[in-house]
Amino acid sequence: MSNNRQGILPDHVIRELIGAGGIRLAAPAAENQIQPASLDLRLGPIAYRVRASFLPGPASTVAEKLERIALHQFDLGGGAVLETGCVYIAPLLESLELPEDIAASANPKSSTGRLDIFTRVIADRARAFDQAPEGYRGPLYLEISPRTFPILVREGTRLSQIRFRRGAAMLDDEALGELHRRERLASGTPRFINGLALSIDLGGDPDGNPARDGGGLVGYRAKRYTGLIDVDRVAAYDAADFWEPIRSGARPEIVLDPDQFYILVSGEAVHVPPGYAAEMVPFDPLVGEFRVHYAGFFDPGFGHEPAGGHGSRAVLEVRSHEIPFILEHGQTIGRLVYEPLAAPPDSLYGAALGSNYQAQGLKLSKHFRAAEEVRG
Repeated sequence: MSNNRQGILPDHVIRELIGAGGIRLAAPAAENQIQPASLDLRLGPIAYRVRASFLPGPASTVAEKLERIALHQFDLGGGAVLETGCVYIAPLLESLELPEDIAASANPKSSTGRLDIFTRVIADRARAFDQAPEGYRGPLYLEISPRTFPILVREGTRLSQIRFRRGAAMLDDEALGELHRRERLASGTPRFINGLALSIDLGGDPDGNPARDGGGLVGYRAKRYTGLIDVDRVAAYDAADFWEPIRSGARPEIVLDPDQFYILVSGEAVHVPPGYAAEMVPFDPLVGEFRVHYAGFFDPGFGHEPAGGHGSRAVLEVRSHEIPFILEHGQTIGRLVYEPLAAPPDSLYGAALGSNYQAQGLKLSKHFRAAEEVRG
């Protein structure tokens, strides 16, 4: 390894880790699989439908659990449909032989979260999802549960991504304030509450202000009982077939239905400087009965100029829990935590990598054809 500094490992160190056998690839790396501070994970050739989600626990491997709870095995080579309301487990093409000082954590990719596909990485003998401890040696599996749309996947499909870190170097609020003074992490006057606090924009105005007359587009609500989405196809679908627009009214608020999935946007434009990575985490379960943002990784360079201006909105995937909940304009809904990289990355998030969400505002996933707004 090129250095022993604490922090998130950047792209060139991930390549070194692959070369040294710390990350094992069952097939050659795909184009742009290595991101500035993460590695996309690919589905292997088979998958299992299972009775329920599970963790293997310290005394079991995932394969041993699958022997007991798998309903059937099927092939992904030619593509397979994953239905809503079902739980699937797929072995991944990537496995790990991590050094003793390197741990890993995973998260759904942005496009996965925006399709309401619930995914979690599982390691052998794991006590928690999306975590591989320091020195982990073994296979990785992905739990997949489409919540709103049936999806088509195949061997090589990328639904999740993994980060590698040495030590724990998360920035506290004082350090975030100092970084903001140098790099401007957010538009407006930022609030640091165990991370950068983010609010919801329900004003229907590009500047995040409430629209006086109402009618501005503030989000999208997913339609139910739609057609199939091939997750490997880009700009292939008419958004109006899958989404209905939400517009601001006399009061800048919406009522979240617990049976519905929403795409909304942060009031703040956020910035992740080149030497840092960020992750979206829940603000506080006491703030409201809803979940925000399945896909939480923000690579270095997100919202960084000159790629797309200084700051990009954070698109939010929102579900209420068990009861309807009123969400109001400006309400705090999440926070970004920042960590330094162990070394500068070779590439930044943005146009050079074909990044889909640089300089974004309110935006659906890459699968839908670009349009100013969904008809409705």
